[in-house]
Amino acid sequence: MRLSRDESGSSLVKKFSQLGYIVSRQKGSHIRLTRTFEGQEYHITIPNHDPIKVGLLAKILNDVAQQLCISKEELITFLNQ
Repeated sequence: MRLSRDESGSSLVKKFSQLGYIVSRQKGSHIRLTRTFEGQEYHITIPNHDPIKVGLLAKILNDVAQQLCISKEELITFLNQ
């Protein structure tokens, strides 16, 4: 399963909001999302670019999967629903 190669930052923000991330701030074209779980805050910064470069998209997905304690494949499957 793969995520679209032409994923935009704004669509990624919408998809991550379904996982409990909220927009905590935006500075220029970078959006910072925060998720609070068991008293800990997890942050991820997403550039509001269209499209996000493939390498950066892979890093963002790896970071989020690690924060959620799931595999990258499970995360991609959820985001493609």
